[in-house]
Amino acid sequence: MQKNLEIGQIVNTFGIKGYVKVVPYVDNIARYDELKKVYIKNKNTEKEYEVEEVKYQKGMVLLKLRGIDKIEEAEKLRNSYLEVDRENAIELEEGEYFIADLIGLQVITDKGEKLGKLEDIYNTGSSDIYVVKDELGKQILLPAIEEVIKEISIQENKITVHIIEGLI
Repeated sequence: MQKNLEIGQIVNTFGIKGYVKVVPYVDNIARYDELKKVYIKNKNTEKEYEVEEVKYQKGMVLLKLRGIDKIEEAEKLRNSYLEVDRENAIELEEGEYFIADLIGLQVITDKGEKLGKLEDIYNTGSSDIYVVKDELGKQILLPAIEEVIKEISIQENKITVHIIEGLI
C-alpha cells in the first residue's frame, strides 16, 4: 500500500496572494476543509505545507499554503500533485476504497477467467469506469456498477466481476 494518497493536482494560480487552484481527486470536495497539511509533489521534489485557508470556486479548490505568499511562488507549484498521509486520510465507509489501493489488482470473472489488471479508473459522473489491461495490452472497460463488480478483495489482490452480455 502507498504511504501517501493523491487528492488533487495544482493546475493554476489564483490571485496575487499565493493561492493555488486545485482539481480535486476526491468524491466530496468539502473534505478539503479538514486539511491541516499536504505534501506537494512533482517530478523532482516533495515538500510538506501547512494549509492556511480553503475556498471553493466552480468545483475547484483554492488553497492558501503557508509560505506561499506571492503569485510567483504559487506559479512554481503548477502541475504538482497534492498528497496526504494515509493515516490522515478520511475514513471510508464499508465498500469504499482508495483508487490507489485498487490499481494493479487482478481482475477475474465470476467464472474464473483472468481478464488482466486494473490499470486506471475514470469517473463519468454517473459511475466509475474500470480500465482493465490484459497481458497483450488490450483494454477492457467495465462500468463500476453492482451488476458487474461483484467483489473487491484488497487482501487477496483481486476484483471479481460478472460480464454482462454485450459488455466485452
